[in-house]
Amino acid sequence: MKLELDGLAARHPAAKAGAAPALQSTSLAVAAGEAVAIIGASGAGKTTLLQVLACAHRPSAGTLRVDGVDPWALPRRALHRLRGRLFLAPQVPPLPPRQRVVTAVLAGRLPAMSLATSLRSLFYPVDIPAAHAALEQFDIADKLFERVDRLSGGERQRVGLARSLLSPARLWLVDEPLSALDPTRARRATETLVREARTRGVTLVATLHQVDMALAHFPRIVGLREGRVAFDLPTALVTRERLERLYAQHEYELLGGHTAPADAPAAHADANDDEPHRAAPVVMHCR
Repeated sequence: MKLELDGLAARHPAAKAGAAPALQSTSLAVAAGEAVAIIGASGAGKTTLLQVLACAHRPSAGTLRVDGVDPWALPRRALHRLRGRLFLAPQVPPLPPRQRVVTAVLAGRLPAMSLATSLRSLFYPVDIPAAHAALEQFDIADKLFERVDRLSGGERQRVGLARSLLSPARLWLVDEPLSALDPTRARRATETLVREARTRGVTLVATLHQVDMALAHFPRIVGLREGRVAFDLPTALVTRERLERLYAQHEYELLGGHTAPADAPAAHADANDDEPHRAAPVVMHCR
């Protein structure tokens, strides 16, 4: 599925009236089957971008085209069909707490199910082996018949990701999928998403705070800063200097300085940090 954004602006759905747009004059093109990581500091506009790409939030300016079509120019029924070809995995999956994991995972197939099949699956899961196989990819198959409210935050995240493997979608939009995962499971989850998207020819756009994971597994990195594209590059061209500028918190850092001027605000060192403050560790471990 191909994506094209031209001069797009959008406010975060929860923003107050009159607030500045979370995205400003954003132009971006993603080819069908590409895997792209979106990185940037908190508040850079990453989640708003995914909401716009999912056709869940209408832009306030500019244009979005999905496979060459403006989704907001479509009749309601056609827009609904288009949304059925998209899969959005929020950072906190909206899983009903009393639902069994097997049912939650099989819900990934709902866009392709008839009403009768979807209702029957609530009581008699239609394809337990498929749900087990999807969960196994994320090392959580042993929770197949657990209730969702008995899972940890990281387990819920992996259940939400497993749904993507059963979805008929041609575009996966994944928001901070690693925030509750330990390093080993984060690496495995990232490898699974990128591998499965490539195998299926699915377009994958993922927002990540874990810059090391983005650099290790994605061929293309887009850096967002203050609602604008700061860079859009093949991973090999994303240098340490670019990352320092992307995550700079002060003007002197943005201009390339490593030493604060005399009138700059004092940095607050971590109580456990025995070394002087440097930008690089913050860049690579921004969460």
